[in-house]
Amino acid sequence: MSETYTTAEVGKHKDEANGFWLIVENDVYDVTKFIDEHPGGAKILKRWSGKNATKAFWKYHNEHVLAKMSDLYNLDLQRTRLSRRHGPEPGSAPAPTLPELSAIETAEAKLPRPESEDYLRGVSQEHVVRHIIQDIVPACNGQGSSSRYYGFVTGGTLPIAEWADNVVSRLDQNVQVHLPAQTIATTLEDAALEMLVSLLRLGDWKGRTFTTGATGSNVLGLACGREAILEKRGQSIGEIGLLAACLSAGVRELQILTSAGHSSLSKAASVVGFGRGAVKELRLGDSEPWRLDLEALERELQKKDTASVIALSAGEVNTGRYALTGVEEMRKVRELADKYGAWIHVDGAFGIFARALPEEDNYNILRDRVEGIELADSITVDGHKLLNVPYDCGMFLTRSPAILQSVFTNPNAAYLSTGGASTIPSPLNIGLENSRRFRALPAYAVLLSEGRPGMANLLANMTALSRQVAAFLRDSEHYELLPDDGADLNEIFMIVLFRAKNSTLNDKLVQKINETRQMYVSGTSWKGEKAVRMAVSNWMVDVARDFMVVTSILTHVAEGKVFDINNC
Repeated sequence: MSETYTTAEVGKHKDEANGFWLIVENDVYDVTKFIDEHPGGAKILKRWSGKNATKAFWKYHNEHVLAKMSDLYNLDLQRTRLSRRHGPEPGSAPAPTLPELSAIETAEAKLPRPESEDYLRGVSQEHVVRHIIQDIVPACNGQGSSSRYYGFVTGGTLPIAEWADNVVSRLDQNVQVHLPAQTIATTLEDAALEMLVSLLRLGDWKGRTFTTGATGSNVLGLACGREAILEKRGQSIGEIGLLAACLSAGVRELQILTSAGHSSLSKAASVVGFGRGAVKELRLGDSEPWRLDLEALERELQKKDTASVIALSAGEVNTGRYALTGVEEMRKVRELADKYGAWIHVDGAFGIFARALPEEDNYNILRDRVEGIELADSITVDGHKLLNVPYDCGMFLTRSPAILQSVFTNPNAAYLSTGGASTIPSPLNIGLENSRRFRALPAYAVLLSEGRPGMANLLANMTALSRQVAAFLRDSEHYELLPDDGADLNEIFMIVLFRAKNSTLNDKLVQKINETRQMYVSGTSWKGEKAVRMAVSNWMVDVARDFMVVTSILTHVAEGKVFDINNC
């Protein structure tokens, strides 16, 4: 504990009513919450509570255990870290968004060389720690420390999630088999997924698991879709394979019908055997290429000897827009899917979080866009984006848990049995991996800590900054807001797409913005021309401060001036 106590004060804490404290060396430890988890049993901790337990401690433990007690599991020592949730310490310098190039070059020069005589000879742990602190850390980007890392829809890490992730590393749970009498891990994972489903107001979705991210979840979605559409024709790919199932069912073609689908959809199509060529873009028109053409969809679904998965984008990668306008179109897609035996998968990696925005009028359009998603068969969600938990963390949801298990069940391994019936399936039977990190814990910590109000506030801040920057771009003499500078700004969630009006500047716009090292954006293409995508997804967003910095950078870049963060 960080405060000072007399031995008499410590002596009062030796029972259930007052908690259990003990002294080791010159420090006081509150072991109340740890007492039932103590590997040596609760009895010895209770016996020494209220006393100086230094001799007894060293009899059974080493310095590692004391360090474990004194840092990660000590709430008093964690308060400073957790307090970052409410803003940086007064007077603290802003974190750079990108490191200096010289720092990256220095770090690269310090990496071990295979041709070196001392390659892999081993060095002290202290040497390794010093090397990482002095060389590697300064050469990494600031996606976890700066609110202005706007590339790739990269969320930061909330302090509570960072702490929980450190606990995950220390506990090193392999969350593969549901063993409720041995660990809480799988039960907590299921509870975290239930909380997520509730946050997103999806209703009853019992097929659910954690993945490594949206790509992994899209693989699960297409694999489940593939199984389901052939099962309706009396075949099981999981048992007899894709080729045999298609031949027996008389299916000559498998197709994935989408509009402006994410690139990971094509990767997933390749992995599960559809093939990248099976992904067909059914775009409503050039002005709104993210919109799905429902008439074209029905024509494709009617094709003879063809089985289809419909992949809907809930947050197109460049614009953040949605494949459908709302629940009426979703009902139509559901009707068509049921009529022609198709599976509906929604890639909602970040866009689905619009369902967790505050109940305010300026979010009505976004709420309309995501209404009806619950009618899908499966959904991809990304945790390391807007939930702001560490990489890597994704979620997969399906209304058909039986299909999920049919595809991913891990057979013929008696040693991996749960040993009894349970409503919670073993994760190795509902996902890709047999060995899995306890990535549910940071998500659980964030959902428990933030709840609906906290998440709504985080998302509202991201949206507010995005819309303010969009308004600045729309009115700017230097920039063009895309895809349509006349569109309602309430269509914007957390992605802003733009380009420079000057073609020469536009060719180097991403480079010039990123050269400031105080803001990072990713480049893209829109209608054949270069464009800039700014994705606001970090919990540290300070709307007023970040708006001032971003607009100042954009103005300086457009006017050919050097930007200095100290003058902003």
